[in-house]
Amino acid sequence: MKMNYSDQTDLRIRQALAGRGASGLRTALLFAGPAVVVSIAYMDPGNFATNIQAGAKYSYSLLWVVVLANVIAMLFQSLSAKLGIVTGRNLAELSREHFPRPIVLAMWVVSEIAAMATDLAEFLGGAIGLSLLFSMPLLYGMIVTAIATYAILMFDNRGFRPLELIIGSLIGVVTLSYLIELFIAPINWGLAGLHSVVPQFDDAGAVTVAVGIVGATVMPHAIYLHSSLTQTRTIVDNDIDRAKLVRFSNWECIIALTVAGLVNMAMVMMASGAFHDGHPDVAEIETAYHTLTPLLGVGAASIFLISLMASGISSSAVGTMAGQVIMQGFIGFRIPVWLRRVVTMIPAFVVVGLGMNSTDALFWSQIVLSFALPVPMIALVILTGRVDIMGQFVNKPKTQIIALVATFVVLVLNTILLLQSFGVNIPLLSSS
Repeated sequence: MKMNYSDQTDLRIRQALAGRGASGLRTALLFAGPAVVVSIAYMDPGNFATNIQAGAKYSYSLLWVVVLANVIAMLFQSLSAKLGIVTGRNLAELSREHFPRPIVLAMWVVSEIAAMATDLAEFLGGAIGLSLLFSMPLLYGMIVTAIATYAILMFDNRGFRPLELIIGSLIGVVTLSYLIELFIAPINWGLAGLHSVVPQFDDAGAVTVAVGIVGATVMPHAIYLHSSLTQTRTIVDNDIDRAKLVRFSNWECIIALTVAGLVNMAMVMMASGAFHDGHPDVAEIETAYHTLTPLLGVGAASIFLISLMASGISSSAVGTMAGQVIMQGFIGFRIPVWLRRVVTMIPAFVVVGLGMNSTDALFWSQIVLSFALPVPMIALVILTGRVDIMGQFVNKPKTQIIALVATFVVLVLNTILLLQSFGVNIPLLSSS
């Protein structure tokens, strides 16, 4: 019987683990996949909107926040991947097994809402890109996005590798698009480098935008999904091979999320170079497109939309996959992928049908995510810190402390975002 591409990849990974395969970049690429897939969540349309606002209004001064957010993301995605490799279970399944039932049900409800909020931003982003690029009504763009997303998800029936390659190719489109944008937009590389490492807040509004960057970057559904992608990709039965897989996984997380972080930085830098001097109030995706055309030309504006479209379609597919993992893991129930796709599209169609502002919808979806984010972060820190679950792969004390501090930082930042979003005055920030 002829092996499919996924089976061939699995065989080569096993040969590499046993020391029988060739070494080098080609072998290392066999292990790449899970972190690449989840990395699209870190450059989805929600990030587009937040990064455009940051660059347009505050120039390069918030680049350090993008760096911080991606470092936190690397840590938690690495822990999630390790959990799946070591236990053969995903985060949602282990939560169901080890936490009280009322807590599990609450986690499931919150996580489902977060998955739908995430998909609202991703689905709308892809549709906005299509509608602007091809001058079609937003509703038609949504229909095309839905069909494209479903077509991508159908490749999941052929094993893990085709889907990884498709998502990776779309990430390549986003990355290449922003690489080109950096050569078109006027960039002050010295200032960009300085503000990537030097913390600075220009005013209280900058704090709000910074919190939005962090809140829109560390994604709940990506944390759930990563543990699922690694639990079934290559199953090994001894700790020596598990250690090798964890090591490769950690490097993949670093590389994939570094790329995602650089794309986010490029978004801020492009917005700064194009909008800060003369158009600092640009905050909406549609406005950014229409403003780019006279400033940098039709080519730059079109490349911006192509990257948005690729980001929206690919991240929406990944969001649907995460929704499946969340439902099956928490309550042991799975629905057909087409039904999951339809259910998660409903909020987006409601938003458009009611004539609501799509950028406002993106903003409120990030607020919902702020409520949900602590759930998987706290669960992951607890589970990966337990010896009875992780064995010799339990978090080292230093890792556990860093993870707890990172969780606390995100909790505080998201609390600030929520309070400011609902008009609550925070004296310390008001005097900034």
